[in-house]
Amino acid sequence: MILDHIGLCVSDTAASKAFFAAALAPLGVSVVMEEHGWVGLGKDGKPDFWFGAGGTPHAGMHLAFAAGNREQVRAFYTAALAAGGTDNGPPGIREIYHPNYYGAFVLGPDGHNIEAVCHLAED
Repeated sequence: MILDHIGLCVSDTAASKAFFAAALAPLGVSVVMEEHGWVGLGKDGKPDFWFGAGGTPHAGMHLAFAAGNREQVRAFYTAALAAGGTDNGPPGIREIYHPNYYGAFVLGPDGHNIEAVCHLAED
């Protein structure tokens, strides 16, 4: 990965926390810390993905989170919809990128296109 971490301004930190904590749990991602109104999610104690209030919410971002397998992509999609996300593309192969690109897309609380993607062939 070329980024160490990323931060995103949101309109409602509590709503975003509830959404992302639920949607990303199937990928092994959880809340790692909260500081000064910002929430940091990640794996193994490292907050890679931050969001919070403190500015104008970013608009129209696309955030793709890595999944370890296709089942995690499907579980992400189900969890994200249950957490209030809006369908923006169900789990499936996206051959336009490559033959094993398996992704699912939802729109999150601020309308961002949130994706889980696995680049591996079916188990």
